[in-house]
Amino acid sequence: MTFESGPALLFCPADRPERFAKAYERADAVILDLEDAVAPDAKAIARTHVLASTLDPARVIVRVNAPDTAEFAPDLAMIEQSPFRTVMVAKTEDAASLDLFDDAFSLVALCETARGISRAAEIAAHPRVIAMMWGAEDLVASLGGTSSRGAVGTYRDVARYARSRVLIEARAQGKAAIDAVHIDIEDIAGLADEATDAAASGFAATACIHPSQVSVIREAYAPDAATREWAHDVLAAAEGERGVFRFRGQMIDEPLLRQARVAVARAGNRSN
Repeated sequence: MTFESGPALLFCPADRPERFAKAYERADAVILDLEDAVAPDAKAIARTHVLASTLDPARVIVRVNAPDTAEFAPDLAMIEQSPFRTVMVAKTEDAASLDLFDDAFSLVALCETARGISRAAEIAAHPRVIAMMWGAEDLVASLGGTSSRGAVGTYRDVARYARSRVLIEARAQGKAAIDAVHIDIEDIAGLADEATDAAASGFAATACIHPSQVSVIREAYAPDAATREWAHDVLAAAEGERGVFRFRGQMIDEPLLRQARVAVARAGNRSN
């Protein structure tokens, strides 16, 4: 899959098949989750639900358990029998572990431990990886910490470092980057701020855990009217210029023109 359908990726527990269709309809893509959202004694039945699903694979990602767990082998065996070929690999820590998937699969490497973040560059370079995502809570737990956020609700420095590292390593390899979930469902303002920052920083999408968060993420990634107008106008002005030129009090060069093209593309995706 690509992320052109939109930026809101909604997790759905794989042991709740009655929610599959609703999640698929609400979000730009649905992540059927075999890992943390599913209790250990429900993982086997969750695999049968994924295998029986009739959702269009073009907008479905299946999150499997980490490669070093006992649940990974049956997850892989099931997914090979299914029509789904975009797989999110939980707690990716080693690029070599991704070789367990053949070339039919496109992988979203979820770096959410200290080891995974430290190896983000080699993971991003793996040929089957199409996107990278990071996770705050598992990361802090792997460090022996107790919370990813400070008293005012913003990420601690270590979480911001991991977020930036995954974004940079993913984009260095031409792969998409996905921002982590905002676990406080009631904190709409906080989610909007984080998603707006994610879009401005270069993330392709933001994952979420509740349908109510989808519209917030979509709105955050969509350029506002002023940005859309500036982008169209500056690109039109550039057609008659050579090199750097002045536009509405700014000196415009190629980096700003690339930003304008991104804004136009996102505005176009929103209207589709």
